[in-house]
Amino acid sequence: MSKKLKKRMKRVIIGAVIYAIAILLSVWLQQIPWFIHLTAFLIAYVVIGGDVVKKALKNIGRGQVFDENFLMMIATVGAFFVGDYKEAVAVMLFYQVGECFQSYAVGKSRKSITGLMDIRPDSANLCRDGEWITVEPDEVNVGDVILVRPGEKIPLDGFVEKGSSSLDTMALTGESMPRDVAVCDEVISGCVNKTGVLEIKVSKIYGQSTVAKILELVENASSKKSRAENFITKFARYYTPIVVICAALLAVVPPILLGGGWSEWIYRALSFLVISCPCALVISIPLSFFGGLGGASKEGILIKGSNYLEALADTEIVVMDKTGTLTKGNFEVSKVVPAKEDITQEELLELAAYAESYSNHPISKSLLTAYGREVDTSIISDVKEIPGHGIVAMVKDREIYAGNEKLMISKGISPALPDDAGTIIHIGESTGAYLGYILIEDEMKKDAESAISDLKTAGVKRIIMLTGDQQKVAEKVAGKLGISEFFAELLPGDKVDKVETLFMEKSEKGKLAFVGDGINDAPVLARADIGIAMGGLGSDAAIEAADVVIMTDEPSKLARAMKISRKTLGIVKQNIVFAIGIKVLVLLLAAAGMASMWAAVFADVGVAVIAILNAMRALKCR
Repeated sequence: MSKKLKKRMKRVIIGAVIYAIAILLSVWLQQIPWFIHLTAFLIAYVVIGGDVVKKALKNIGRGQVFDENFLMMIATVGAFFVGDYKEAVAVMLFYQVGECFQSYAVGKSRKSITGLMDIRPDSANLCRDGEWITVEPDEVNVGDVILVRPGEKIPLDGFVEKGSSSLDTMALTGESMPRDVAVCDEVISGCVNKTGVLEIKVSKIYGQSTVAKILELVENASSKKSRAENFITKFARYYTPIVVICAALLAVVPPILLGGGWSEWIYRALSFLVISCPCALVISIPLSFFGGLGGASKEGILIKGSNYLEALADTEIVVMDKTGTLTKGNFEVSKVVPAKEDITQEELLELAAYAESYSNHPISKSLLTAYGREVDTSIISDVKEIPGHGIVAMVKDREIYAGNEKLMISKGISPALPDDAGTIIHIGESTGAYLGYILIEDEMKKDAESAISDLKTAGVKRIIMLTGDQQKVAEKVAGKLGISEFFAELLPGDKVDKVETLFMEKSEKGKLAFVGDGINDAPVLARADIGIAMGGLGSDAAIEAADVVIMTDEPSKLARAMKISRKTLGIVKQNIVFAIGIKVLVLLLAAAGMASMWAAVFADVGVAVIAILNAMRALKCR
């Protein structure tokens, strides 16, 4: 509980005690002078609502007249003038109780998402001139070595130079299972070192680190408003002055037309003002979205704003990249097939590994892993990577081609056409000779099948898989996962074109989400209504390009994000209908003289508290 909330609660309790004493005095001492009676209630009013009056007067001085503080001040001060001291103090007391509930709820919701702020490192232990010194994380440079002891947060991204340990990644991923790391393993800032001492060689400065990017994302999340929030903000801007004018007319016009009854009509107008305070909507709607964002962050799903949370609920088409999203992207060489008798499997694999040695693509890394020996870079030159085709490189004075069927055909080489379902790397050379092929297979993620099933259950109309892989591979993966629509052998530009086509096929209200690994899919992520990046832990491109980042490598969390979104939108709609319905009903009763100030208090404070408590349900989405 914050100091501000504790201070407010203390003031409300003291004021409530004074108010109770004032009521007892008025009951026990029937002949008490009116000015003592007034003074007792006035003291209680100042203690309880002095800050509200002060804020209202300050806002009037700034030209911000019509807000809830102004409405409460006018209503309660007016009640004092017509002699309803008890009700004036009661209205302010219950209003402040409602504000305490609101502050607590907002604090709890904010804590759920800003709990990620705990990943912010306080300092770094830097090795300088053979000694360990404590410095600010932004004073550490790339290549420096830092020491992280058990129980400390890892302040910067890097690679383990010395030691081994288990890392707690729960703040980033929502997963309770620790991750083991040893020498040469990459570690991410924001994780907590659990067991051993680690020496880490820094690979990124603090401003470019994972933790800095996530903190920036979280801090900016509340600035991107949903349509519902923007509507409520505009609604309150016009609604409040209209209500004040209506209340003034209610207090003045009937007595003039009916000839008297000023006190009764002023009382009705004051009740009208209390009822009409829009805080139930103004607070509960943003609180619902904030709760949804917080609930998602607990699950390791970072959503960059309420607008994207709202859009997830209307997702009609989900387009998914295959590699790194539905499959692990951990490619392994499963077959090496030379096309000529004078070349062995080892020689073919060596040529492929040398040609691909400068590429960071997962397939290239799998070839180097299968080769298993150190590459002599001095015999490699003129390396050219052709997107969507493969690699051309000079290896031992031979121009080697390593890539797909398109690359071979473009070079005038006739490749083999194997029936194997996997990624096939054809090897050829500038003499026109076809040297053979290497089969590489990718393993599907364990929850990929359930992810597709959950999306269908969640009401997604179409699920489409896009891949640059061969038709046979795409057909095999799609068949296992139950995906009926897929497109294979696509270049990066083709994926954007496919998404553009799918945009034309969706309904006006429906949204299109693209799910990719965030590394090679930035153009498509940016083009979709909602770009969703998988495996954001350690992926700068994912955090920057996507609107939603699933920190773990679990595609099943996509359906969970949609469920959170729909539950949040459901809560928002419930609060809007409930708040407006009750207020309109009680406003009509107050105008007709059938609702007292106590009913007005319920219509304002009671409705606000109920709406806030309902909004807090968004924090718990299971």
